[in-house]
Amino acid sequence: MLSSLHHVQLAMPTGGEAQARAFYSALFGLPEVPKPPVLAARGGLWFEQGDIRVHLGVENPFEPAKKAHPAFVVADIDRLADMLLTAKMRVRWDSDLPDHRRFYTADPFGNRIEILG
Repeated sequence: MLSSLHHVQLAMPTGGEAQARAFYSALFGLPEVPKPPVLAARGGLWFEQGDIRVHLGVENPFEPAKKAHPAFVVADIDRLADMLLTAKMRVRWDSDLPDHRRFYTADPFGNRIEILG
């Protein structure tokens, strides 16, 4: 029945656009794309590259996702881990998933993000 995943939406607080751009675009390399005008009025941002689509919507009151999370596959997991550490972001390596190197981090708002290499 399902054929693909269109996007993942994460919550962000009001006024977090600059932090979102610094994390999702500058660190992860996802270009920001314009939201349709009717949706842009609600705040938030969209980042998309190919089949990877991350949408951030403003939520009040805001509470980050601590358990639910997207998991991204990267070509060079060590490079991304180093970039995140240089940007003073937390990187927590995890070896519980057989046959994968992975770590967890969080976006600037505390939303959990899994990275697989």
